[in-house]
Amino acid sequence: MKASRFFIGTLKEAPADAEIVSHKLMMRAGMIRRVAGGIYDYMPIGLRSVRKVEAIVREEMNRAGALELLMPAVQPAELWQESGRWEQYGPELLRFKDRHERDFVMGPTHEEVVTDIARREIKSYRQLPVNFYQIQTKFRDEIRPRFGVMRGREFIMKDAYSFDKDRDGLAESYRKMYEAYVRIFTRIGLEFRAVAADNGSIGGSGSHEFHVIADTGEDDIAYCPSSDFAANVEAADALPLIAQRAAPTEELKKTPTPGAAKCEAVAQLLNIPLEKTIKSIILATDNEGAEPTIWLLMLRGDHSLNDIKTGKLPGLAGYRFATEAEIIEWFGTPPGYLGPIGTKKPVRVIADRTVANMSDFVVGTNEVDYHTTGVNWGRDLPEPEVADIRNVVAGDPSPDGKGTLEICRGIEVGHVFQLGTKYSDSMGATFLDENGKPAPMQMGCYGIGVTRVLGAAIEQNFDDKGIIWPEAIAPFEVVICPMGYDRSDAVREQADKLYATLQQAGIDVILDDRGERPGVMFADWELIGVPHRIVIGDRGLKEGKLEYQSRRDTEATLLPVDEAADVVMAKVRAALGK
Repeated sequence: MKASRFFIGTLKEAPADAEIVSHKLMMRAGMIRRVAGGIYDYMPIGLRSVRKVEAIVREEMNRAGALELLMPAVQPAELWQESGRWEQYGPELLRFKDRHERDFVMGPTHEEVVTDIARREIKSYRQLPVNFYQIQTKFRDEIRPRFGVMRGREFIMKDAYSFDKDRDGLAESYRKMYEAYVRIFTRIGLEFRAVAADNGSIGGSGSHEFHVIADTGEDDIAYCPSSDFAANVEAADALPLIAQRAAPTEELKKTPTPGAAKCEAVAQLLNIPLEKTIKSIILATDNEGAEPTIWLLMLRGDHSLNDIKTGKLPGLAGYRFATEAEIIEWFGTPPGYLGPIGTKKPVRVIADRTVANMSDFVVGTNEVDYHTTGVNWGRDLPEPEVADIRNVVAGDPSPDGKGTLEICRGIEVGHVFQLGTKYSDSMGATFLDENGKPAPMQMGCYGIGVTRVLGAAIEQNFDDKGIIWPEAIAPFEVVICPMGYDRSDAVREQADKLYATLQQAGIDVILDDRGERPGVMFADWELIGVPHRIVIGDRGLKEGKLEYQSRRDTEATLLPVDEAADVVMAKVRAALGK
């Protein structure tokens, strides 16, 4: 490719709405252009990187035995109604009607469509296992699209769906996809972690997320440096921090705490550790035709509620936070001084695992400006329901017993799920087993955010000059920058010769023949992030030298003209593991 025949649309400044590094640099490098909120054009230089991600994904999916197909972006509502997700999915599902007033959706994912394929096409256990995948545009109507391709509304995704005859087969399909994902993100050149995760709106049982480690990540990842344990904070087990409850040593006492409505203020006022205080979180679940059930969840003062874990507890599916009117009705006081002792009406009390082992702790008295100190289970309160309802924090014991946890930030770029029979049951996707009896297919689904990978890679690889692409997904592997291409016959002849040699060897090279000043050329290609640069000038040619510089190098290296092609080819191939 020659730059004069290519479109290079670099910008000196990023648009004002670009908030994070990847968004700014993708706009400045001419990779994307905004069409509407969360919707982008992928310009030629950006699309080249997209296609390279797709190629790696496609190669590894094929290697793992998956079969490529293509499903429609527009899906009939009937399929979503069958699965039950028409009502469940929420406003991110873009619904619309055609000219005949029939309901359709723009597909955010394709579980329903692929299950429909399976139930129509798969009749016998002899046709299983099978794994279908596609690389296709998706649409999710995000309430607040932001961060460029990181949280857009329209995006390119690879989604795969496995069908097996039993749980053992599903486990094997899941293993193959997990290993394929490890190969994909390794080949792309990302620092990543596979972490245990919650299934969310997809449903099913076990799942893992693949996160690119970056400070700008939206997810907190809990991991153990001395073991293989890693999990999204929302899914990580929080073990009790107190092994055994101690006997009471304090008397129960109503204690003035004027103006101290927060645990931190109570601890400071009473001159006690924050770890001795309890925060009371009041939730409600609605009952048709009756008053709501009010729940009091007890957490240590320095801990926070895990919404995902809470919503999975018996009776708390679809919970909401209680209104102030409900709190006053059940507790007799506004929020700030709430506790489990002396409520006006009965409440369901759930204590976190750590709280259940505490003694001599402090709770609200259900009276403004007062707390109760010296509270103990059994003596002052009945034994509670106990559950894991908090987020883990750095320093917590690792659930695998092999060390303590640390927390880092991650950008989710892939997710693998064991769905089981969630969709095959609701949509009637059955097959005839070895005994000629119908049985539901066991399903798995496996997604990679192809366009999101670009943003994640940039968040992990950049400097003050621009992008530093991993070689495997750079728009070009090598750029040749001739000084005075339009003025010097010697420079032009050597540049064209080197360009032809690299092209013939299969190197993805671009020759900047625009005749730009060196500073402009260098700034453009450093911003775009091409991994290898060769500079050709009259002065160097007189000495039989070319100038080579890796995008990660601080200084250039002189190479003999006759050896330059071989050296650069070796560097490119080494970086790609070839």
